[in-house]
Order: sequence, then C-alpha cells, then structure tokens
Amino acid sequence: MGIALLSAERSKDNNTQVGACIVNQEHKIVAVGYNGMPTGCRDDEMPWEREGETSLDTKYPFVCHAELNAILNSNSASLSGCTLYVTLFPCNECAKAIIQSGIKKIVYSS
Repeated sequence: MGIALLSAERSKDNNTQVGACIVNQEHKIVAVGYNGMPTGCRDDEMPWEREGETSLDTKYPFVCHAELNAILNSNSASLSGCTLYVTLFPCNECAKAIIQSGIKKIVYSS
C-alpha cells in the first residue's frame, strides 16, 4: 500500500489523488499507476475542475484512473492471480478492467 500512496502523489488532481500498485503471487511489483491525463495530453492544458459550464470543462471525461493506468502500465504478460493495492475504492469501470485482467484480490485504503 505504501507504493500506491507514493504513486498517488504524482497525480496533478487537486481534489483526489489516487495511486495503485499491482503485485504478483511472489509480492513483486509488476505495475504502478496514478490518476492522470492520457499519455500525450499536457496536464497543465487539461481541465482539473469538478464542475464546469459543460462536461468537457471538467476532468471527468479525460482522467484515466489509477487502477486502469496500472493495468495498462504492467510489465507482466499476465496479471492473472495478482493483487491490486489502491488508495480509493475502485469505480465500476475500473472494477470491470480489474476482473478482465485476472487480478484476484483488491486491497484499498478508503
């Protein structure tokens, strides 16, 4: 969980910083992630607000969640049987990606 907490500090989100760490059955780290903008999008040019004139003026249509980033950043061919440590309870979309990736256990701090 310490690595997930450390990863969360990389997020540019002023309201909710989330970090994730995936470990294999030997408890070796195979991936980390944090909530942020997609690769190639400049954090300082994207909206980070929770509310706006339209939904495109908020962070919600753009931000990639920590769990999904960790899954996509994996250095392992398979995440089957792995454990995910995450600082915030996963949303339903991330839960589906976690299940589909084969992760078998989730540990969250809040």
